Amino acid sequence: MPGRARRADMKIGIIGAGNIGGNLTRRLTALGHDVSVANSRGPETLKELAEETGATPVRAAEAARGAEIVVVTVPLKAVPDLPSGLFDGAAEGVAVIDTGNYYPRRRDGRIAGIEDEGLTESRWTERAIGHPVIKAFNGTYAQDILDRHRPAGDPDRMALPVAGDDEAAKRKVRALIDELGFDTVDAGGIDDSWRQQPDTPVYGLRGGTEAVTRALAEASPERKPEFRG
Repeated sequence: MPGRARRADMKIGIIGAGNIGGNLTRRLTALGHDVSVANSRGPETLKELAEETGATPVRAAEAARGAEIVVVTVPLKAVPDLPSGLFDGAAEGVAVIDTGNYYPRRRDGRIAGIEDEGLTESRWTERAIGHPVIKAFNGTYAQDILDRHRPAGDPDRMALPVAGDDEAAKRKVRALIDELGFDTVDAGGIDDSWRQQPDTPVYGLRGGTEAVTRALAEASPERKPEFRG
């Protein structure tokens, strides 16, 4: 990126090798980052992705080891099954990105903390994994990560909402998203992250910073019946 310094050797862990995790692996390795990627089935099932990208396939328990950024991109119902002490070996100040969404009827079943306590999806995830998170990429089409990145200043550059309580971690994540080729909009803290959950105006929006800012402001905290368990 001409004119700006960039950490080309940042260590990044990705837990979940589905559409979002796989395409982040592709882009981040292409940018020169040292990526470790894990899934629920074991590193031997990630051979093709590793050969394609140069990422290191690991077990989930090892994905955060030494990482400055960790992406958790697994179905919400699988979050409590992640290894305990997952971030014990991570770099100091590690930023954890949560890409998750709650689909109670389609996939996840009823989650009491979200339904009964009124927790945002990412606040529930924080409690389940025992580490603060930054919510990002949850409303992004996976293919857009590969196809819709643009240089800074491009009029067609998309913006992504980013929510989190840890300002230093949020800055780190926003800088990474900028490097990936997208603008960002600060969507507030994790208790505000309902504004980017499924079925909100910003969810799936392919817009710039103004459109994303407007969509976040137009969101309603009411969860529709089809998004309740």
